[in-house]
Amino acid sequence: MQDNTLWWRGGVIYQIYPRSFMDANGDGIGDLTGITEKLDYVASLGVDGIWLSPFFTSPMLDFGYDVSDYRDVDPMFGTLEDFKALLTRAHALGLKVMIDQVISHTSDQHPWFQESRADRTNARADWYVWADPKPDGTPPNNWLSIFGGPAWTFDPRRRQYYLHNFLTSQPDLNFHHPEVRAAQLDNMRFWLELGVDGFRLDTVNFYFHDAELRDNPPVPEGEAKTLGAPEANPYTWQRHVYDLSRPENLDFLRELRALMDEYPGTTTVGEIGDDNPLERMAEYTAGGDKLHMAYTFDLLNAPHSAAYLREVIERFQRLAGDAWPCWALSNHDVVRSATRWGADEDPLAYPKAALAMLFSLRGSVCLYQGEELGLPEAEVPFERLQDPYGKVLWPAFKGRDGCRTPMPWENSANGGFTAPGVEPWLPVEARHLPLSVARQEDDSASVLNATRRLLAFRARHPALFDGELRLVDVGDALLGFVRERAGERILCLFNLTAEPRETRLPLAVDHALEGHGFTASLDGDTLRLPAYQAAWFAVS
Repeated sequence: MQDNTLWWRGGVIYQIYPRSFMDANGDGIGDLTGITEKLDYVASLGVDGIWLSPFFTSPMLDFGYDVSDYRDVDPMFGTLEDFKALLTRAHALGLKVMIDQVISHTSDQHPWFQESRADRTNARADWYVWADPKPDGTPPNNWLSIFGGPAWTFDPRRRQYYLHNFLTSQPDLNFHHPEVRAAQLDNMRFWLELGVDGFRLDTVNFYFHDAELRDNPPVPEGEAKTLGAPEANPYTWQRHVYDLSRPENLDFLRELRALMDEYPGTTTVGEIGDDNPLERMAEYTAGGDKLHMAYTFDLLNAPHSAAYLREVIERFQRLAGDAWPCWALSNHDVVRSATRWGADEDPLAYPKAALAMLFSLRGSVCLYQGEELGLPEAEVPFERLQDPYGKVLWPAFKGRDGCRTPMPWENSANGGFTAPGVEPWLPVEARHLPLSVARQEDDSASVLNATRRLLAFRARHPALFDGELRLVDVGDALLGFVRERAGERILCLFNLTAEPRETRLPLAVDHALEGHGFTASLDGDTLRLPAYQAAWFAVS
């Protein structure tokens, strides 16, 4: 029996984007009550918990990732009492509840920033990153915002620039200031006292900046660019040496872990966008004194061949030590995997095979809403675009709205997301309607029911959620590895291509494991895997 305080270790966390999950009050925007109404469905998948993207008070210029009150619910989503009701229902269903924490920056509407920008002598004057202009009036250094342009904006009241890694309305907090660190830890304690089970930490490697404000160097010609932004973004032209992933961050993560340890069974998962993301993941989760787990963008980008997947796994294995990853193929920031990886593949079969691989990796898993339905990326016309990131870089980069459109619950005009006749905040994608929950529920061959089978299969085999992993050679076209825990050894093999493949088994097996819904045939020691199929074997 797994220790319940370690539920997160190998756990599957279902990410909910509140604006787009379920609208209970008929205003076209999802809300907390809507989420509560659909928790039975989430529990039916077989996941261990949920992660809620931000629902805090915010001017919503970056859709909640610009927080103006860390301890309250934005009226758009409901009330604090609605959140408590959600928490109670989730726990009754056996679901843990993790919530986003966006602590590296605030909204410019936050009272802290309103005070800080007033002058250079107030009590919070140094709570944000302020710097004098160069003698010619230009910004203090060459750092860039991920959302476009310089990472600095001039404020005439202080006659200084303030730092923002994202929108100009998202000023960066100064984590070199001990009062800032203490205030954010105290905000997190507020939610822990309410009973949340953990936090997803937005941009967890962005908390500290180089105190000397040194320029970032350019990426040398021919070298790989950062995975943390699309290649069309000039942000990727710099090596991000001084504006993020600073060594001081490790001490703060230890302070954060000490807080979490006061609440047994709680956990953290950090988002890492970095020039060397797997190295950073290993550094931030090793030793048992910092983050519990972290995820990177290595599987949230375009490459997805068996060779690439092997390379990512091998590199993490080499770096990891006792570090613990959290793997994801989709989330609210990237093109959905059914399109990003599967655009030229079978739209029904490919998502199942990709999820089979994901659920068999060593580590925890984040499953993004609609991923269990095999939803493709939605097409959002420019006139309906909401994401400021997309508006700046259109059309080379269309922003993140395509993965944030409303969840299709029914095959109806609004997909059952909101009341009939109400215009949802983003359009419902017509291609999603035939893939709705209602349509897939009674189809045993659907991606939805394949997801349920796979998660039930994973739960029956401890080696799949908490075992060691060893890669095996099964040729260039297939991915194979062995998972092992407490005497259970499982050989896992995946064909993510449209062609049938065969390989000699790399080791002797006892028998094929059943109950996962995939097909393969074994002739002696030769395995034949049809297109988009997987196989699991017990190994003595």
